[in-house]
Amino acid sequence: MPNWATYLTPGPAEHQLGLFCLGVGEQVNQPGPAPERALGCHALVWIKEGRGHLLHGADRQLHEVQAPAMLWLYPGVLHGYRPATRWRQLWVLFGGTATAGLTALGHLDQSRPVSQYADARPVDRAFSRLLRVASAHNAVQTAGALYDLLGEAMPVSNQGVAERLAALACMVASIQDYAAELGLTVKELRESVRREAGVTPQELVLRTRLSTAKALLAEEELSVAAVARRVGYEDPAYFSRLFTARTGESPRAFRRSGSFPGPISSF
Repeated sequence: MPNWATYLTPGPAEHQLGLFCLGVGEQVNQPGPAPERALGCHALVWIKEGRGHLLHGADRQLHEVQAPAMLWLYPGVLHGYRPATRWRQLWVLFGGTATAGLTALGHLDQSRPVSQYADARPVDRAFSRLLRVASAHNAVQTAGALYDLLGEAMPVSNQGVAERLAALACMVASIQDYAAELGLTVKELRESVRREAGVTPQELVLRTRLSTAKALLAEEELSVAAVARRVGYEDPAYFSRLFTARTGESPRAFRRSGSFPGPISSF
């Protein structure tokens, strides 16, 4: 899809809704650093495809980005994209008095500018709906869609360690990397995940990746190689062997079967 954008100028009535949209769009960024800037409003950027880094804050810290991921951009805060591969992204600019309440409730947390999700489909659907209603210039539906998106995309900082690890599981990372991302030692990560989920961090990551792969195979028209990359495996042959060993059938056979008894995430 070509790059496109719709910009909006809310009037006094829209401002009274508390949350309003200033623009939406879709674009592709090619590999290489993009210009750095600071916005005058809030923004969410949904990375549907690609990987790289987000430069964020006055200290110019780099945060890893692995699609699907949400970038949280704040008024007056410096940011810059650093795609390592082609990025496909959706974006929304927004503001309003409600952002103060959303910040107090933890939905706009500047300490976590990148969010990953164990199951990204609810966020993706919420973002797609927002773009659709905002492009139709329906202020009330757009405000509702913004609230819905912010609810689905809320950072995982208040969740348990196992749930937070599951949200990161499709990132290409080591257990040491996951522990560092969660602000824990490897020992603390192992103990917390064992206590909360009854398994090791490695097993939780593996189960989450395979569950996500099943959902993608069942619901998306992606190649097996693309599914492998989406769930954290650069080698599709290794992913296929692992999937087959753990589920009893190859990814292609799972997709061809056309029927999925029970929850997608079951084993």
